[in-house]
Amino acid sequence: MAKERITGSEALMRSLEHEGVTTLFGYPGGAIMPVYDALYGYRDKLNHVLVRHEQAATHAAEGYARVSGKVGVCLVTSGPGATNTVTGIADAMMDSTPIVVIAGQVGTSMLGSDAFQECDLVGVTQPISKWAYQIRRPEDVAWAVSRAFYIAKSGRPGPVVLDFAKNAQVGMVDYEPCHIDFIRSYVPVPKTDPESVRQAAELINGAKRPFILVGQGVEIGGAQEELRTLIERADIPAGCTLLGLSALPSDHPLNMGMLGMHGSVANSVKTQECDVLIAVGMRFDDRITGKLSTYATQAKKIHFEIDPAEINKNVPVDVAVLGDCKQTLAEVLALVEPNDHKEWVGSFQKHLDEEKRVVIEPEIHPGEGPIKMGEVVRKVTEMTDNKAVLVTDVGQNQMLSARYFKFSQKRSIVTSGGMGTMGFGLPAAIGATFGAPERMVCLFVGDGGIQMTLQEFGTIMEQHSPVKIILLNNNYLGNVRQWQEMFFGKRYSFTPMMNPDYNMIASAYGIPNRTVVERGDLERAIQEMIDTEGPYLLQVAVIEEGRVLPMCCPGNDVDDMVLDY
Repeated sequence: MAKERITGSEALMRSLEHEGVTTLFGYPGGAIMPVYDALYGYRDKLNHVLVRHEQAATHAAEGYARVSGKVGVCLVTSGPGATNTVTGIADAMMDSTPIVVIAGQVGTSMLGSDAFQECDLVGVTQPISKWAYQIRRPEDVAWAVSRAFYIAKSGRPGPVVLDFAKNAQVGMVDYEPCHIDFIRSYVPVPKTDPESVRQAAELINGAKRPFILVGQGVEIGGAQEELRTLIERADIPAGCTLLGLSALPSDHPLNMGMLGMHGSVANSVKTQECDVLIAVGMRFDDRITGKLSTYATQAKKIHFEIDPAEINKNVPVDVAVLGDCKQTLAEVLALVEPNDHKEWVGSFQKHLDEEKRVVIEPEIHPGEGPIKMGEVVRKVTEMTDNKAVLVTDVGQNQMLSARYFKFSQKRSIVTSGGMGTMGFGLPAAIGATFGAPERMVCLFVGDGGIQMTLQEFGTIMEQHSPVKIILLNNNYLGNVRQWQEMFFGKRYSFTPMMNPDYNMIASAYGIPNRTVVERGDLERAIQEMIDTEGPYLLQVAVIEEGRVLPMCCPGNDVDDMVLDY
């Protein structure tokens, strides 16, 4: 059968279609114009979402990928269009999110000449991506796209960058689809050592005070049921990282809540008392461990991990179980015996009760005074029956929504973990509405973060993207202000915010909106937001000098938690 001769740009369209892509986020420009011209003929097959800034394209692709489990795709031009994606690429790399960024580039004959909007994108992005490659010939398009998707989604996922030279876009090629599922020297899933499986099971069976740390790897690997079976069979309490919060239902009796700097006091204390610490799909980030030299030194440690580079990187472990955690947990489960740790599990309760009395109840049921962030979050999650997707920006809005939102379904939290990218929330929420169109997407964002990508109201307007935006407005860069209060003598250096009229802005973009100042109006306003078809902006005036507590201060032992100050 004769191969069809087409342009490199159309070869890209067919290759994306071959990979099962249905949605991409992008912004056109000169160096990518031939691709956009080809895309014009694929509008019924490839839904292109026009963002208002290239950074938003990457974050939208991240949001899409995180809730759908598919690869997110962005399409941008060269020069500033390409460099505007760098923050999103770095964010995806830190949080193991599979996206493919396709950027235009000047023709190969002009490379190195400082041509208009030329930039060495491969050189810029190599340190922050799984793979970065420049397509210089139309003959390489199908191969490069297939390889890019395989690398992005296999093993520990992450971002891939394709730099698409203009001559490769317009040149002709005898197109043939390509399928890559093997690359020499690239081992996405390391071989599991049976001895490590045996040793892990032996430690778990012999443990008197076991504790499991649940990371995002459980969500990525689709190992939620294996995890649940393990903790129930062996009666092991569990704590979840920020990105792993929805891997285990919030109301599970063995779920002790969030780990880390602003996590559950019980988890922090018991980390220092357990005799076997079992980490699943997490990287022992500094926000989880506190001071490394004193972190869980009394415990034997088991690390289930797909990336060998994470083993012993921060915390030395006794047993490393390499491989896909869905498979490795199942293998360990076959050797794990039923157990009862009733007394150990019960010992968490006094710390949970103290935190509830000192921190949680005053936050979610303050009764009087200004509205607090936590009570807004708790009302929203309750009124959506704990079934919504939570998207957050970064700051106090992020930590308090993570603490007080409740999860009943997997892949239900989208937030910027490793990079802590302000401005992430709004475009990520837009992407999430395309990745999970059947679910309600609730975005919690602060008055600082929303202004970083506020232009994406235009994308919401054009797409009628049904993002429920809950703007927690405290007229401060709240998280920085809290640190200035705690560590810098209340010298609020450039953290007070002068804010615009967000309701007028939302109205200008055709987004229904409302502002709540009084507590008595909150529940009715949330119900109106839920009942409104499409997008909605609910601005809530919250306490200006609010705090995220408890807190493990930087450099302290993980169990040195401040409940109040």
